[in-house]
Amino acid sequence: MSFDLMAHPWESAPMKTERITSSPIDLDTVVLRIARETDTPAVRRLACLDSSMPLGGEVLVAERGGEISAAISLHSGRVVADPFQPTADLVALLEARFALLSGTHQISGRLVARRLLRAVA
Repeated sequence: MSFDLMAHPWESAPMKTERITSSPIDLDTVVLRIARETDTPAVRRLACLDSSMPLGGEVLVAERGGEISAAISLHSGRVVADPFQPTADLVALLEARFALLSGTHQISGRLVARRLLRAVA
C-alpha cells in the first residue's frame, strides 16, 4: 500500500472556524414579514418538509439569516416550519403576531414572553 498520494501534515492548511462577518445578515436576526409572490416556492417547500398541505391565502413568514424557516396562514392560523431547524421560537413569534393581526390577542403579554423564553431555552 502506497502513501505517496497523501499530503504531508505540514502541506495542508487547517480549516478556519471563524464566523464570516462580511454578510449584513446575522443568523440571530429574525424578520417577520408578509410573504411575496417570489416566496411561494420556499413556503411550499416548508409545507413539504413539515408533511403538511401548502398554506393558502396571505402568509406571514419568519426569516432567520435570510432564509424562510417558518410561516403562518393569516387566513387559518395554520403554521408550517422546517423540522430540521430549531423553529419553536419562530413559531411562537408568528403565532403572537397572528393573534395581534387577527384581533384575537387575548393572550397576556406575560404569557407570550413565557412561551418565547421557553421556546428559546
